[in-house]
Amino acid sequence: MRYFSSNVLSILNSNQIKFFILVELNLNSDYFFTSHKESITYANNTYDPVQNGNAILEYDSPKFSSVVDRESYRIVLSDINDTLKAEIESNVVGKPITVKVGFLDSSDQPILNTGDILTVYKGYIDAPTLTNDFEGKTIVLDGTSPMSDLDIIVPLIASRDSARSRSSNTDKAFDKLYGNSVIRLKWGKI
Repeated sequence: MRYFSSNVLSILNSNQIKFFILVELNLNSDYFFTSHKESITYANNTYDPVQNGNAILEYDSPKFSSVVDRESYRIVLSDINDTLKAEIESNVVGKPITVKVGFLDSSDQPILNTGDILTVYKGYIDAPTLTNDFEGKTIVLDGTSPMSDLDIIVPLIASRDSARSRSSNTDKAFDKLYGNSVIRLKWGKI
């Protein structure tokens, strides 16, 4: 269950919800972006609306469905000075992404208490793409799916010691296969 602070609960229960996004990219260099019009300092990091000519253009949360699928988190950034292009060319797959959401109070000031900023996505870059057209260069970062760990294959070592470490020391399932055990196979009719 997710805990919401009293500030967040009062904002969510109000008629008008104003929010901002904080995006942290830990690539070969660290990047901190915000969708807010001004820089925001949170947890000793400064999130800028524009950093090296780059800015958040779009953020798209995963879609929920009733079946297990591979929906992922998607962030679109502008890439004016080719900084992110250089990062993508040096392989950023598997690098961490963190997306947080914060809220604005009634006077449009960010509420930056630790309990008032919510982490909405924490994962890894799965598929970066670069688009270059006449309107500008954009970088699309697809984060790993919440279901991506279902694809993991963990090998099981089939040995006497491995079986005993997984259950009790009295597991004798592999004892007949280990050591000097002799198994006689009988073939044909009895």
